[in-house]
Amino acid sequence: MASSNMRQEAIKSIATAKYQLNRVDFRNARMTNVFGMNVFSEEVQRARLPKPVFKALQRTIKHGEALDPNVADAVAVAMKDWAMEKGATHFTHQFQPMTGLTAEKHDSFLSPDGQGGAIAEFSGKELIKGEPDASSFPSGGIRATFEARGYTAWDPTSPAYIVENPNGATLVIPTAFLSWTGEALDKKTPLLRSMDALSQQAIRILKLFGKNEVKHVATTAGPEQEYFLIDKQFYYARPDLVHCGRTLFGAKPPKGQELEDQYFGTIPERVLACMSEVEYELSKLGVPVKTRHNEVAPSQYEIAPIFETSNLATDHQMLTMEVLRKTAEKYGLACLLHEKPFAGINGSGKHNNWSMSTDTGENLLNPGDTPHDNAQFLVFCVAVIRAVDKWADLLRVSVASAGNDHRLGANEAPPAIISIFLGDQLTDVIEQIEKGGAKSSKSGGLFETGISVLPKLPRDAGDRNRTSPFAFTGNKFEFRAVGSSFNIAGPNTVLNVIVAESLDYIATELEKAVKGGKTLNAAIQELLPKIIKEHKRIIFNGDNYTEEWHKEAEKRGLPNHRNTVDALGVITRKDIIDLCAKYKVYTERELHSRLHILAENYVKTINIEAQTMLMMGNRMILPAALRYQAEVAAAVNATKSAGVDNAAQAAILKELTVTLTEFQAALARLDKAVNHHAEGDAYQHARYMRDSVIPAMVETRKLGDALECLVADDLWPLPTYREMLFIK
Repeated sequence: MASSNMRQEAIKSIATAKYQLNRVDFRNARMTNVFGMNVFSEEVQRARLPKPVFKALQRTIKHGEALDPNVADAVAVAMKDWAMEKGATHFTHQFQPMTGLTAEKHDSFLSPDGQGGAIAEFSGKELIKGEPDASSFPSGGIRATFEARGYTAWDPTSPAYIVENPNGATLVIPTAFLSWTGEALDKKTPLLRSMDALSQQAIRILKLFGKNEVKHVATTAGPEQEYFLIDKQFYYARPDLVHCGRTLFGAKPPKGQELEDQYFGTIPERVLACMSEVEYELSKLGVPVKTRHNEVAPSQYEIAPIFETSNLATDHQMLTMEVLRKTAEKYGLACLLHEKPFAGINGSGKHNNWSMSTDTGENLLNPGDTPHDNAQFLVFCVAVIRAVDKWADLLRVSVASAGNDHRLGANEAPPAIISIFLGDQLTDVIEQIEKGGAKSSKSGGLFETGISVLPKLPRDAGDRNRTSPFAFTGNKFEFRAVGSSFNIAGPNTVLNVIVAESLDYIATELEKAVKGGKTLNAAIQELLPKIIKEHKRIIFNGDNYTEEWHKEAEKRGLPNHRNTVDALGVITRKDIIDLCAKYKVYTERELHSRLHILAENYVKTINIEAQTMLMMGNRMILPAALRYQAEVAAAVNATKSAGVDNAAQAAILKELTVTLTEFQAALARLDKAVNHHAEGDAYQHARYMRDSVIPAMVETRKLGDALECLVADDLWPLPTYREMLFIK
């Protein structure tokens, strides 16, 4: 088949393809019966473990107590028996290395019995610790090639589960991943450390309020996942999507999202069938998915869960991305999780809803009906405001990547400037406190519909702001800057540690005041106005998209790291090192390793994109344009020979030739930029990629997209935006 016809053949195949859409019988497979069926849950543990072992394990899970190694053997035997009843033949310690993905090595339960047979074994030692190769994962210099030893350590706070496959099943044990030297090589270990740090400081505050019964405070997260689904025949015909996750070329289609007819629209039948199976599979794994809908951009969708502890939410989020990818293929679809798969329309984020909850079930960011007299809420809320303002640089780093640069600081939400939206009610209360004391809270009242048959509806006291990177949304903060492909452990680790530092500061000040004879209420009324006055610059309830806000933010002194390279430099700043060391979240060496890993990842990402762009430009776009140039030239010559006025046709040939020549020159400049070797470390290489390679890529794309608008449709080799986004 000629390459020039691949697009048309793909469209024909898509138009005639038939897919089995009723893969799950929801009449018989009721979701209430399915939920958690493949999870070694509390219910399963209670049924299978000796009572003392069960209680010891639950104390670890719910209250953060150290796990007694003596219970590990009993847990391992029960876990193995349960897993084998579910069809499991192997187990794996799954961990989250600095690749941003998950990693696993499968081991069989079977061991030779010495008599020509085999027995199924799984010991407490095997449950608690594994030993994968540490030198083959990104370590930022912590592990060299000849220093291979690393350890996985069982995380009992995240339950084990069964992953089914066509030929059996595997018991998956969530773990942390550490070097032989004890340093974190993953994203989970710092997250667990940060959760402990915040819990310790939050408990100090709660004790001041007389809540001595609280033994543990957990941070919670509910990440909303945005993603694109396109037909996989288009996907495989686009090398840029296969290798880079985003389109490197693609002219603007006649119709994009400007009619706003995609958002919350009717979900296409094939997509809905895929979504339903995703939810079914996630339910079996205990992932509490709640919401599904069309997003703003064509072929863009969203799935959202209910809140869980940050650690479990992170594990479930990684599962969600994997199940989305696997399930999409069954329906002839490709799931795109890149932050910006298509230029000119909205990209995808992962809105990270974050809060704090006690082991007694209290949400510490719930303002109640009258937040002005809810002193405990105000203390925790002001602590978050202080943390976000003081450590905005670090929060920005937590969402930095080459992919997310296409969203943050660009022309869509949220901007690279970190600010907080509080809404009318809370902003009013905060302003009252700054002036000397809050006396009232605005009420939402009732919403008049103007329609007699509809009841009066309660209205929230404040509106929502979709342009804010960090918005208060009722009883939580929504960190909207997280990229769609991210492991949420990184952003949540940063949120936890900066809020821990803020709670530490407030607890110390209040404890000192109370010890000096002041009442707690008087101490709070004296402290909070000072904090608000110092940090209120971070509060902004307006439109974050506008140029006016950028100017205003600059006046306020808010940092604006427009790209990843600008943001990365703060990682090894002294105050950041001191912060992370104080709360034992990252060591100085671990922070230096993160800078190296993130910079190196940025360099590799841009290099892969540039190399793919060169390949597509030279071997796909250029040949198609040259064929069309030859056709037009032949037509021009034929009309000239016939004595016909061919000025219009000659103009087409001239425009095509000029654009083609400029495109070839742009490819040559890109090739030179890519093959130039920058001096220095990974961070300096990242600077070079940003300053030299990316501008060359932008110019090359501009000319490639111009050629798409000139070359005959039957010769263009790449599936176009109008096809990928709208043919379903």
